[in-house]
Amino acid sequence: MGACVCRMNPDNETMSVSSASASRPVSAGIALGGAARKNRPLCHETIKWRSDVPLTEGQLRSKRDEFWDTAPAFDGRKEIWDALRAATNAAECLDFQMAQAILDGANVSVPNGYLTECYDELGTQYKVPIYCLSYPINIVKEENGRDSPAEYSEPVDGGTEIFLKLRISSSMTDVKLPVYSKDTVGQCKKKLQSVEGVDACCQRWFYSGKLLGDKVPIDECSIHQGYVVQVIVNTEHYNHDNSTSIVHMSLAS
Repeated sequence: MGACVCRMNPDNETMSVSSASASRPVSAGIALGGAARKNRPLCHETIKWRSDVPLTEGQLRSKRDEFWDTAPAFDGRKEIWDALRAATNAAECLDFQMAQAILDGANVSVPNGYLTECYDELGTQYKVPIYCLSYPINIVKEENGRDSPAEYSEPVDGGTEIFLKLRISSSMTDVKLPVYSKDTVGQCKKKLQSVEGVDACCQRWFYSGKLLGDKVPIDECSIHQGYVVQVIVNTEHYNHDNSTSIVHMSLAS
């Protein structure tokens, strides 16, 4: 999968720069078959890109899950794929220091500074698709009239009322949200939106290190009373900062 990094020159004209030839500080090389492959520090930028086919957040999430579930079966070592997935999640949350530490601990090198092309200490190549690294700038905002309206509709049997302790990343505040045990995570996101004004399509819920899917009922998430659910608020796909690189890529079907 190719990439073209577009930047603006002083005359406001678009010029293409190969991501592999981008100039970045070089860290220690990793020996591969007697030769040393350059290993660059992980780029502290959120890559912006446009999908040829506009995706909703749910479709993007499904595409990501499909990749991470199947990639280890084709090539490479599972522990490296696990490390790449953890580093990808950390980088998307803008915790680049943690992402770099994960890569260093797994002896993974990134020759061009991006997770799109990585190598383990044996020289095996690992490619992480761009859609696993960030949201497209043309992501479709999911409204009430989504393709699966039942996902956010109120359940017939709401179950018992419980309180979820949510920690919101954008404000680093804790919120106690009243929900019902039969509510889905998607419905709870809508309730949090009505209380805190955090758009449901920008929320990603994590508990015990696992991403909670929108269609999963709360009583199946095994959330212990008093334990914190991390709510990562991702608004980067609404930020059109021209100083940041824009990567135009085609999604493989």
